[in-house]
Amino acid sequence: MNSSHAVRPLAALALGLALCLLTATAAGAQAVTPSAAAARAQAPASASAQVQAPPAICTPTAGRHRKLAARMSRGITAALQGRSSVVSLAAADTRTGITCSFHPRRHFHSASIVKVIILGALLRHLAAEHRDLSAEQVTLTTEMITESSNSAATTLWDMLGRRHLQRFLNLAKMTHATLGTDGFWGLTRVTAHDEMLLLKVLKGRHSILDKPSRSYAMSLMANVIASQRWGVTAGAPADMTAHVKNGWLPDPVLWVINSIGVFTGPGRHYRIVVLTRDNPDMTYGVDTVQDVAEVINRDLNPGATDVVPASAPYPSWGTPDEQIPAR
Repeated sequence: MNSSHAVRPLAALALGLALCLLTATAAGAQAVTPSAAAARAQAPASASAQVQAPPAICTPTAGRHRKLAARMSRGITAALQGRSSVVSLAAADTRTGITCSFHPRRHFHSASIVKVIILGALLRHLAAEHRDLSAEQVTLTTEMITESSNSAATTLWDMLGRRHLQRFLNLAKMTHATLGTDGFWGLTRVTAHDEMLLLKVLKGRHSILDKPSRSYAMSLMANVIASQRWGVTAGAPADMTAHVKNGWLPDPVLWVINSIGVFTGPGRHYRIVVLTRDNPDMTYGVDTVQDVAEVINRDLNPGATDVVPASAPYPSWGTPDEQIPAR
């Protein structure tokens, strides 16, 4: 065998080793590439998430109110800044077409705002049977709404029964609401989204309640006693009528503070719902609701100078609206 033949096997061996190394290197690169690509893909997404603006709380249906909706969103965000309250809200205005929504499907115990559901269910049931309110029912509904009487609410709750109460929720499309059990109507679970539907039942063209029933319910909510007219009324023009119902409840220690209302005036109306929980006391929760309401009422009524002031604490504040089971 000459020298040239001796070199060829060595060259072939070297070439084979080189090819093996190249193959192993390529395989290793392919194994690393997916995770590296994923890391590179995640980096820009994280960066953009950090600088992305939060979704708007208020939105217009018409372009000319875009700036107003943006101002309302900023105002509500500022009002909630630093608050320990867990908050959900919704609003809708017929004049501007602006709607506001912040965690609208978050659940809260209703406390006494469920009394509007009880009233609506009673009025719907009587209308379906072509009956008017009895003298006793007039007294009970008046006390339940205008004074937030718990005994009146319990009597009407028991009188109606869960079947008629649930029937009303179904007709109103309040699909996220769950009635309280064992007679604890204040532990009915509600959302801001469903409470807006309830207010629409009271002030809407295509309602499940007839006009006399709607007028009756709205008149009661317009005559709630002074010590219970806090909440969404703060900052509303004095020349508009505020139809309001509030609820307050230590649940079991931190407070649930809820406020719902319809505001009516010449040629327009709007609705506001603010639900809160985890408030350290009643006054703190009322302040949270009123800070938000003042932004909405002010911006929906530019130029209004005679407005409803935020409520100062009443002696009755801090007293539970109703009892709840021991936990």
